[in-house]
Amino acid sequence: MDTEVPLAKPIDPDQLPDDASVLKPIIAELRDALRSSRRQIDQLTHRLQQLLRARFGPKAEKIDPAQLALFAQQILSEAQPAQAPAEPAQPEASVSAAPRKGHGRRKLPAHLPRRREVHDLPPEERLCRWCGQEMTKIGEEISEQIDYVPASVYVVEHVRPKYACKHCPDGTVVTADKPRQPIEKGLPGPGMLAQVTTGKYCDHVPLNRQSGIFRRAGLDLPASTLGGWMGPCARLAEPLVDVMIQEVLASASLHTDDTPVPVLDKDLPSTRQGRLWAYLGDDLHPYVVYDYTPRRARDGPAEFLRTFQGHVPADAYGGYDGIYTGSNGSIIEVLCWAHARRKILDARDTDAARATVALAYIRRLYQVERHAKELFEQQAGYADADDPLGGPKDLSAIRLELRQRDSVKVLRDFETWMRQQAEGLGEDGQGLPQGPVLPKSPMGMAIHYCPGNWPALTRYAGNGQLDIDNNSAERAMRPVALGRKNYTFFGSDNGGRNAAVFYSLIASAKRHGLDPFVYLRDVLARISDHPSNQLHALLPDHWKLAHSAPAPARA
Repeated sequence: MDTEVPLAKPIDPDQLPDDASVLKPIIAELRDALRSSRRQIDQLTHRLQQLLRARFGPKAEKIDPAQLALFAQQILSEAQPAQAPAEPAQPEASVSAAPRKGHGRRKLPAHLPRRREVHDLPPEERLCRWCGQEMTKIGEEISEQIDYVPASVYVVEHVRPKYACKHCPDGTVVTADKPRQPIEKGLPGPGMLAQVTTGKYCDHVPLNRQSGIFRRAGLDLPASTLGGWMGPCARLAEPLVDVMIQEVLASASLHTDDTPVPVLDKDLPSTRQGRLWAYLGDDLHPYVVYDYTPRRARDGPAEFLRTFQGHVPADAYGGYDGIYTGSNGSIIEVLCWAHARRKILDARDTDAARATVALAYIRRLYQVERHAKELFEQQAGYADADDPLGGPKDLSAIRLELRQRDSVKVLRDFETWMRQQAEGLGEDGQGLPQGPVLPKSPMGMAIHYCPGNWPALTRYAGNGQLDIDNNSAERAMRPVALGRKNYTFFGSDNGGRNAAVFYSLIASAKRHGLDPFVYLRDVLARISDHPSNQLHALLPDHWKLAHSAPAPARA
């Protein structure tokens, strides 16, 4: 049964005092109450829209360009960077329409093994119906079909013949040494360990489901047995991850992000939140490493970054502030424009006019980044020193040039606009004056985020090696989020540390385009006997170079 909310009794004008000195405080009180109510309504509407968007709405952070024209025509008219460098003239032969994608079935990859199954005519149907002679084969029609063979499980028998001397009275017996195994006296071989770890941390298949898969293949491996393999396997691969960490810490810029993970605690009635932190090295140190901490506190990243010197693109997590200030300038904060844009997107339902203008400014910043990437890709075929690009340049040089020429002006205008909103000097989409944005309103907090972090947000414009956002680190968190939905929690802090090792190996392998299973199987088979001072040979980029096919010799 619905309950009606009683409405406030309207005020009778005849009951109001006639004295203006008495009416002014009443009007001021009503005005303040109205502002407070509007602020509360805006905040509740903002929270409701966030919940609805998270539950039902699209995840893409896009805006309709048509909406930008309503409030930011002067911005959109300058959307393309002014005086863009002339692009190299394309040869006439290369100027053609882009080939249209066909609608037919795609050709199957050539590297897949083929098994011929010949469907021939019976002998009586090979006779010519006119003369009765046997017909001659003139060709064949081939059609391809994909088939699948389930993964096979097999047992490796390590056979060591025994030798004894019949002529010696002491009866000496010798056998060959057994090769070292990933887990000494353990049941799993390197392929089995690689399959289980790849299944859980790359394909997000929990151990109990993997146990069922093995059971269908005729092998009874309880989830507890599979879980017991994870710790020794992680300890085996940990020295290699330590080498990755040292490489990542030598980067000039180090992207980082974190995400919560539920962890079982025997002293608590339910799970508690641990934390996985991702750290991405630059192009000269192309590895992704993860670190586990029992809680989200500053001491985790502070310990990891203790020896680091350079830029740290990250979000505005307050725990980083002490790291920046305590490093005496050796660790430099770089904030993410994707975070700033997201805050404005979340608040646009409460103030569409201001949100559209702010998003238009940020859109122009990203247009500069896209233009730099396009120029870098175009120059690959034009390395002549006399070409319009002024000779070959790397991406960082192109980005720095365009940022200094175009992005700096956009940033300056954006800062001026935000100051006007705070002071109430701006206009709405119809040219009417707007009041100052309320600091505690959703849009006010979104807009004030940028001026409050302006040096860290604009630092990227003076360094072509820095990215405009921290999206690469956020993408590194997606496998953890997907896995968390499936295995639901870590069994202990040790389980979190094991996960950090496997996520590091798999993410770094994928960064170099490797099959994580193939890479892990080879590494786990060799690392037991591999010299500790030569672990660099097992890093994904070195491993890929050693296992790549040699290029064919030119004629």
